[in-house]
Amino acid sequence: MGSMSTFRAIVNSRSKVSLFKAVVKYFFLTDGWTVGRVWGVGGLWDQTLRRRPPEIQKMNLCIWNQTQQEKMWLYRVEDAVLMLEVKPDITPINKPSSTIGQVVLTRLITADQVLERLASASTECQMNNSL
Repeated sequence: MGSMSTFRAIVNSRSKVSLFKAVVKYFFLTDGWTVGRVWGVGGLWDQTLRRRPPEIQKMNLCIWNQTQQEKMWLYRVEDAVLMLEVKPDITPINKPSSTIGQVVLTRLITADQVLERLASASTECQMNNSL
């Protein structure tokens, strides 16, 4: 089973339509963490040069681990994104030494890998409005 992708149409100056496959990547991020810096093909994402921020969308789907009391939200990113820096939203004042400062995600996953993770027996998948 191949991964699900979307197709986008580009109309050039001669009114010809060409199609290209838009690849989408995914990652899971623990509740309470946020995305920091983003890297693309040319290095660190430059919003001025690209004239837009990277497309990063938090989906309405999370994995709930009852034993660790942890929610991991699914995020979708555009194909041009290669790596992401993720970090906790707020550093706890009482335990600053035990908090991880930042992590760089270098391996984003495909739609097929998301489905494999959601289908695993050790996790429970819930929609956003039921949490």
